[in-house]
Amino acid sequence: MWPFSAASSSAGSASPAHPYYPTTATIGGGYTPNTLSTPTLLAIFATGCTAILGATSLGVPRLAARRGIRLSYADLGTVMWFVLCGFIHTFFEGYFAYNFRAMGSLQDIFGQLWKEYSLSDSRYLTKSAPVLCIEAFTAIFWGPLSFLIAYFVTTDHPLRHPLTILVSSGQLYGTVLYFATAVFDETIYGKAYSRPEPYYFYGYYILMNGFWIVIPATVIFNSFKAWTRTVEALILLDQEVQQSQRAPHQVHYSSPAPSIAYSTGSSQSGKSKKRA
Repeated sequence: MWPFSAASSSAGSASPAHPYYPTTATIGGGYTPNTLSTPTLLAIFATGCTAILGATSLGVPRLAARRGIRLSYADLGTVMWFVLCGFIHTFFEGYFAYNFRAMGSLQDIFGQLWKEYSLSDSRYLTKSAPVLCIEAFTAIFWGPLSFLIAYFVTTDHPLRHPLTILVSSGQLYGTVLYFATAVFDETIYGKAYSRPEPYYFYGYYILMNGFWIVIPATVIFNSFKAWTRTVEALILLDQEVQQSQRAPHQVHYSSPAPSIAYSTGSSQSGKSKKRA
């Protein structure tokens, strides 16, 4: 999968039937060229992501304010990230999992976007079992749960951090596994799935998937810190409660009210002595 290594796989192939590597790969459903240009497809994808993030940044703070919650910039960023993940996992990756048998012939927007991305990883067009399993699991589980996490962060739900760690760990694991299977195939079998042009490898394969390593790792770290602070506060509170239960007399005499009661008792004792 490293750049330029795929060039050797096309040796002896004068007129490949498709632009993907290896050139001998069998494309599911046959290959139909895209009708939209690369800049157009990238602009459509960028516009969609921008619209999702923009609508989330405007709507979520209002929803939180109705519940008396003021989101920090970090929390708003987390919500925006998981809303975007929810849409990409559920609809875009779900589209692939549902149509994996005929991806090479699909001509709608999602189909052409997948064919464009597949120039950096042709496994999406060749019915690759590892890729299908990773994407199907992501679409079925991580997609809906991403929407749920966004809601939990917005409403400051107690399960926000455990669920965030779970889903982010799954995203991180899935991305590492996705990279690892490609490296294994190239190292062991000599199969490279990316075209030799560096911008496909670094722009599509590395950059677009790299987001799902860097951001989940950061989110996991932040959630662990917040969760640890919460647990430490609960432990401290529990220790204070236990101390007050074990030594109630110390708390009684150290407070102002018992000292007043003690002086009142002394004055009553003095009056009784005078009467005697």
